[in-house]
Amino acid sequence: MKAIKTVLLIEDEESLRRILKNELEQNGIAVLEAENGEIGLPMALENHPDLILLDVIMPKMHGMAVLQKLQTDEWGKAVPVIVLTNFGEDPRVVEAVREGKCTLLSKSDVKLTEIVEAIRLRIG
Repeated sequence: MKAIKTVLLIEDEESLRRILKNELEQNGIAVLEAENGEIGLPMALENHPDLILLDVIMPKMHGMAVLQKLQTDEWGKAVPVIVLTNFGEDPRVVEAVREGKCTLLSKSDVKLTEIVEAIRLRIG
């Protein structure tokens, strides 16, 4: 039997977090949740999820700051990160995507099933 994959969802919008968590769990994926980067970063480094779904605009710690700090850790450099935001034109996001540090999905343009599919493609 294949081990259950885990996704860390770092998203400040509670309703979106709840919807994503339910959808992922229905697809057999375990979910860890953090409402901001300040909570999510140590959670990621401690639990080593198979993938991080990361918002950009959050209180306490910007999503790109989380990504930057992840990149200083050996495990963090390798973990797949999907940035889910409406601010994909942010220069920090554009640069991170260009450098291959993350994949970008736009909140306004993507369906829930597409998010789950993008996650499945990256975690196998």
